[in-house]
Amino acid sequence: MKVSILGTVARDTILFRRELILKLVDEGHEVFVFCIDYTDETRQLMHNLGCTTIDYSLSRAGLNPFADLAALYILRKLFSKIKPDLVLSCFVKPSIYGSIAARMAGVPRRFAMLEGLGFVFTDLPRGMTVKQKLLRKVQLFLYRIALPSIDKIIFLNRDDPIDLLDKNNLKANRVEVLGGIGVNLELYSYSEPSAGPVRFIFIGRLLAEKGIFEYVDAARKVKVSYPETEFVVLGGLDEANPGGLKKNQLQKLLDDRVIIYPGYVNDVSEWIAGSSVFVLPSYREGVPRSTQEAMAIGRAVITTDAPGCRETVVDGVNGFLVPKFNVDILVDKMTYFIKNPEAVKIMGLESRKVAIDKFDVDKINSKLMRVMGLL
Repeated sequence: MKVSILGTVARDTILFRRELILKLVDEGHEVFVFCIDYTDETRQLMHNLGCTTIDYSLSRAGLNPFADLAALYILRKLFSKIKPDLVLSCFVKPSIYGSIAARMAGVPRRFAMLEGLGFVFTDLPRGMTVKQKLLRKVQLFLYRIALPSIDKIIFLNRDDPIDLLDKNNLKANRVEVLGGIGVNLELYSYSEPSAGPVRFIFIGRLLAEKGIFEYVDAARKVKVSYPETEFVVLGGLDEANPGGLKKNQLQKLLDDRVIIYPGYVNDVSEWIAGSSVFVLPSYREGVPRSTQEAMAIGRAVITTDAPGCRETVVDGVNGFLVPKFNVDILVDKMTYFIKNPEAVKIMGLESRKVAIDKFDVDKINSKLMRVMGLL
């Protein structure tokens, strides 16, 4: 069977879909992977997995209808040429335009996977901006057009179909909840945390909706009483985003020795292994990959009681759930690990158990392939 996977950024597609591509190829399927930014390196990495790379163009965040219509036309032509038996579109805009194009091209089986609803459906402490309200209206309009073209729409958590479909009176043909994209438990193997000073780690884009400001505010407060505690931040700046941490703010944090910021790193798993507790005070997620990685390595988690985040923590067992936007409670839970360092290992072992049970990529990919009728 010919299977097309419609992604966006090539490196992210390799990271998130590697095991799925390998499984599809191993099952004898011919796999075509669409990305918007292939380089010679990423193309070769894809070819090493046994798939065919296809270039296309789609602005992930743009609002130019002419550019999107051009992308739709090109996708339809590509699907008509390849003649896939099945298309799996991933993320918001590929799910919308890819599914419509696949239907226009006569692709018999069409699936879309939303790994979170994104910024447009994320509550902010200051309320929705005018731009956010406009984007939500546009996106809902596009979903209304696209949903009839999707045989099954796949979500990662149980909140997203309620917030997207039920609350907006949108009708989907069929809905599935996958529960996460999973991680390779061999690549992300258990590592016992060190017995030194507690080190917290945040991984994510340095944006307000990821909880970066709550994290650094909590770090400042904790360091007043426990100056030896360390706070690592892994993630890229996005100064074009109005909700992003700015370069001068980052420099101030570094000058004040509030955080450790190594910049871009290739060895994320080693940084997780070198830390004690994973912290993600995000306002909304699908089911965050970074948290799944930290749990697989055996790290306790502090995250928000928010869609997608709450799927990763049994409160008081493998970590703590805190309210969104609440720095004081975040500080309280961080302080708990400092005062009770034995909890770092105990809760970390529980995280590993949850990862084995819920986030084993082999189990999840088998479920995904059953959902798509490939097993």
